[in-house]
Amino acid sequence: MSLPKFVIGMVFALAIVVAWSYVDGATVTTTVLRVIGCAVLIQVGYFLLVYVMIARSAPTSADKARDAERSLGADKAVEGEKLSARRSVH
Repeated sequence: MSLPKFVIGMVFALAIVVAWSYVDGATVTTTVLRVIGCAVLIQVGYFLLVYVMIARSAPTSADKARDAERSLGADKAVEGEKLSARRSVH
């Protein structure tokens, strides 16, 4: 889930908590505490979700990542061609 989607979802969830507190007749202090508790719970859940997604992903070796990066926009070098750090503007 991208950050903008998460933020929009969190705002809607907190708005529902505020509406629920208003209908329930809660005081302002109780409403604020409910909103803070809900926000903390959502943040912890999002953090744990991202942590689990990272922990479950297979590690990529540095060589595979480097080869993939090189092959994205560059053609294969011709045998015997000299390679340098300079790049042509054309």
